[in-house]
Amino acid sequence: MTLRNFKHISASSLKEATAILSRGNGKAVAIAGGTDLLGVLKDKIHAQSPEVVVDLKTIPRLNYVKATKTGLCIGALTTLTDICKNETIQDQYALLAQAARSVASPQLRNMGTLGGNICQEPRCWYYRAPDDLFHCLRKGGNKCGALLGENRYHSIFGSVRVAQPACSETCPGNIEIPAYMDYVRKGDLRSAALIILANNPIPAITGRICPHLCESKCNRSEFDEAVSIRNVERVVGDYILDNAAELLPPPTKQLKKSVAVVGAGPAGISAAYYLRKAGYQVTVYDKMPEAGGMLTYGIPADRLAKDVVKKQISAFEAMGIEFKFNVTVGQEGVTLKDLRTKFTSVFLASGAWGERTLPMEKAELLTPGIDFLASMGLGKKPAIGKKVLVVGGGNVAVDVAVTARRLGAEQVTMVCLESRDTMPAFEEEIAEALHEGVTIQTTFGPNKIMEKKGSLTGMEVVSCTSVFDEKGQFNPKFDPSVKQIIEADQIILAIGQSTDISYAGDKIKNNRGWIVINEETRATNMKGVYAGGDITSGPASVIHAVAAGRKTAHSIAKITPETSMPMGQSLEVHCASHDKCSRTLNINGPDDIRSEAARCVNCGCIAVNASDMAPALMALGAKIKTTKRTLAADDFFAANIMKCTVLEPDELVEEIQIPAPAKTNRQGYKKFRIRNAIDFPIVSMAYSFSYDGQVIKDANIVFGAVAPIPLRAQAVEAYLEGKPASDETAIAAGEVAVVEVKPLSKNMFKVQVVKALLRKMLV
Repeated sequence: MTLRNFKHISASSLKEATAILSRGNGKAVAIAGGTDLLGVLKDKIHAQSPEVVVDLKTIPRLNYVKATKTGLCIGALTTLTDICKNETIQDQYALLAQAARSVASPQLRNMGTLGGNICQEPRCWYYRAPDDLFHCLRKGGNKCGALLGENRYHSIFGSVRVAQPACSETCPGNIEIPAYMDYVRKGDLRSAALIILANNPIPAITGRICPHLCESKCNRSEFDEAVSIRNVERVVGDYILDNAAELLPPPTKQLKKSVAVVGAGPAGISAAYYLRKAGYQVTVYDKMPEAGGMLTYGIPADRLAKDVVKKQISAFEAMGIEFKFNVTVGQEGVTLKDLRTKFTSVFLASGAWGERTLPMEKAELLTPGIDFLASMGLGKKPAIGKKVLVVGGGNVAVDVAVTARRLGAEQVTMVCLESRDTMPAFEEEIAEALHEGVTIQTTFGPNKIMEKKGSLTGMEVVSCTSVFDEKGQFNPKFDPSVKQIIEADQIILAIGQSTDISYAGDKIKNNRGWIVINEETRATNMKGVYAGGDITSGPASVIHAVAAGRKTAHSIAKITPETSMPMGQSLEVHCASHDKCSRTLNINGPDDIRSEAARCVNCGCIAVNASDMAPALMALGAKIKTTKRTLAADDFFAANIMKCTVLEPDELVEEIQIPAPAKTNRQGYKKFRIRNAIDFPIVSMAYSFSYDGQVIKDANIVFGAVAPIPLRAQAVEAYLEGKPASDETAIAAGEVAVVEVKPLSKNMFKVQVVKALLRKMLV
């Protein structure tokens, strides 16, 4: 392959090099022996190639080995060959010389530098494949191909989070799914609950009705079936409600600031929860007699039991959130101006309760779908015809159709403009409607309402040839030559929702009835007034509304969200079993969700750090001096997008500083590989410890190529303290070393290699 064109600059100093990198805006990169940058460019493994390549090997006075009173200083551009040949290193730091000598052929060691070796990009086959072949996490993609693919040479100690997993990224609430799944696996539902509550305060509800977009992107589905994320969430949500006094407590700190929330739907109660948790005094106003909004009055009870909603609201009331019902803001003496005067801030979340109508004769004979469902929520059984026609193809239309069927309608037909594949309703809801016996007539729209003596007899519908125009705007086109009549004695309209923001008057900016907000701050144009949920976005899912409420609360309270999914250096120890198995849908308790959570493959990166010098430097207690700071080697190595270190884009390694070993020190480097001409370790181990001929002290054991970062074996180090260097000790140390392993389907052999290397160290 040919290289893409780039500008090559031979740097004369580190200052010049870092200045070029700083000005490069991510389009300039550094090259030094051992980084294999030219190979990366030649193979075109990244979608974007650098415009500037800065050559560091032309910088003078960075190739040196200096002995000091306290240890050794090595310049970043010192070649591995020079390290191998240096007498001081051979005599006092044999571990370093052995590690350098293990790097491939003499030709590569002549070119490779110490700094380059520790800063090379990941060597994983999936990472090294052309950018458009795999969506590699380490290159900004959404999965690690090795988790469920070829993984003979990958991590046996779990994965490292380098990007947001596809499930969390797809979830409108950005819930940290793998993080709480890990706690569910361990049986720690309390910790799992706290992670969910950080982004979603009503998991018992969403766990029943969420469209579970997360499951549509679950990488496990490429192996067998997606994890039943929603069902796991439901059980954890029920656990939260059963333990609400502990998990949803009143705030420990009470603030004088107060917030009025207009609307007790999912956006409103979500904002109320996070504001109350932050110590705000929160009052929620709603026009209906009970809280929940569409949760109570729009979703059929067979999908969401009203007792669950009531239990959730009771928990919020116990936190100190005040609810005022049967209050219509703008009427009865409660105006927006009154709220703005009385409260520090106001959050508008009154939803979209209006039903769009059809601009045709006799439209007054149609039944609004929202009103139909709301009457059910109010405990009033609505009148139902024998032959019911539902106009619309969204979730509300499906709910109306299923409800009508269950109320006794002999025939229920849905008619919508969209094709079956493009209907806006969720797939599983459509499937449920079909199961209930609802007939769905797609690609037809209303043309004429049929009636006789004031009573409905049906509707004439006409073929819809397209729903949206070339700009993607709603602009349906019809073929008037293709018509049909659908008989019906009741027609229920569910073609879209609208808002009633008359209480805002002309003071708050809106766009055709939807309140306009600053997407970052969630604020309206009126000072101190915020808005979110359906009133700003149009009808969306419950989890979308929950996210809007949370984001608004965080904006009002100036809360910076925390994460439970640390990136880079923190090693997750779970890697799922690769036995094919079906997902569990009938989940009823903690035991069921533990087995289902075990199916989560914890989508981090399992590519291993292949540097031979990295574990050596860690075992020797080295420090790495950069152009910006000095770091312990333990803190230098990390897994991240397109790199294996914590270096910033314009930060370069300058020097490696190694403390002098004790006189009783024993050290070495062991490496298992397939062929000596290949520099990548299958497993490597660097060790350094004091040994007085009787017992081991101050052991430093670091494994390479077994995890995404060089892995310090802390449990082994602790075990070896005070033990004799014997075969018995070595065998026991090997067992300690592999207690936390989570081998994949094809790399179990690495576990035995780890044990074997430890035995070689001590025997």
